[in-house]
Amino acid sequence: MARLIRVFEHEKLTSSSRCSKGELVGTKVINKLIQYNDAHKNIYFEAIHKGVKFKNYVGVIQVGHTTIEILPKADKRSSENEKAEWHSILLKMLKKCKRIKVDSVSEAALRKRYNSLLDLYFEEFLREVNSLLNQGLVKKYRKNSGNVLALKGQINFSRNIQHNLVHQERFYTNHQVYDHQHLIHQIILKALRILKVISYNSFLQDSIERIIAKFPEVKEVEIGKHHFDRIVLNRKTTKYREALKIAKMIILNYSPDIKGGAENMLALLFDMNKLWEEYIYRMLSRLQNEHLKVSFQNKDNFWEKKVIKPDIVISQTFSDPEKKPQTLVIDTKWKIIDPDRPGDDDLKQMYVYNMYWNSQKSILLYPSSNPPKTTFGKFHKGREEDNLCKLGFVKVNVGKELDLDIGKNVLSLLKKANSIEISPK
Repeated sequence: MARLIRVFEHEKLTSSSRCSKGELVGTKVINKLIQYNDAHKNIYFEAIHKGVKFKNYVGVIQVGHTTIEILPKADKRSSENEKAEWHSILLKMLKKCKRIKVDSVSEAALRKRYNSLLDLYFEEFLREVNSLLNQGLVKKYRKNSGNVLALKGQINFSRNIQHNLVHQERFYTNHQVYDHQHLIHQIILKALRILKVISYNSFLQDSIERIIAKFPEVKEVEIGKHHFDRIVLNRKTTKYREALKIAKMIILNYSPDIKGGAENMLALLFDMNKLWEEYIYRMLSRLQNEHLKVSFQNKDNFWEKKVIKPDIVISQTFSDPEKKPQTLVIDTKWKIIDPDRPGDDDLKQMYVYNMYWNSQKSILLYPSSNPPKTTFGKFHKGREEDNLCKLGFVKVNVGKELDLDIGKNVLSLLKKANSIEISPK
């Protein structure tokens, strides 16, 4: 039976920690996590005595029958009830950032049907593949050679003499075959085979079995990143896009137990800083209008080949021709910080952004469960006009739900009596 562990980012998990069934995590799971982390340059967590300490990556890891969900957190409090809330918030944030499709089902139904976030990805993949099967899989031409009874293509004379000196009714030819045997289907089949091994959800296992049974006979090959780089979708194959996207996630994040045990591993982890940045951008972009434009991942040359890249740049124009267009910069930070003690490096970074984007003011934007009020501080040099920056804090959730008005709250932080006026539509 599968067992679930939920932890918050930056928390510790040791071999003596307990899962939802009250069982110990055990050393096998911890060792597998450490091996995986070592293979990925230790970016996901830090090895500690008999355990690991998670960093700023959130998502889900499955090791054998053990599923570990790493949840985001906007404050230092921690309770089991809050874990359920942040599970829901993460799910909806991933949906808003188009990292997953989630049907409008109730939380109760989600808890009953799925063991973890990973199961949602698995079902989405199976749904996409099943849809492709119902539409009809695409065939492609491929080169083939072999003995055939009817002459087609070009005769391979050396092979024909070698194989058919006695059987002159046959022809060894180089010819084309039009069938389902191509890389896209090999990738999808590989992902299905991994799901069959890694998933312990009985509902999904039944779907996997039925889909594999319907899938055409395709040669099974080992798939790596370079195979995905070779895929070029066209008018006929564009319908495979979503299935290939999830297949890539499954295949490239799968770590089989090379010792032949049951500790196969699949990890789906997101850098919370990048997820927060994208979520804020998407919520702000919903408020764009004739005078308000939001751009994402801007960059400019800084020194030699180095570039600088603020997260979000807002451009404001006015119907009043007397008012000058304005630019504002937002840099998102997913961490808990003292509002009275901004980091020197962060302030220097914002100073440079103000200079390069000719921005009157900028904001370092942080999440908070209880946002403090802050004011703009002034950089003493660099611009004749206002050259301002402040720490801004916004709530991620309202009650137990993701705050979908967070974009308006961010814009309200940019208002200042004698500066730019922003009126969300």
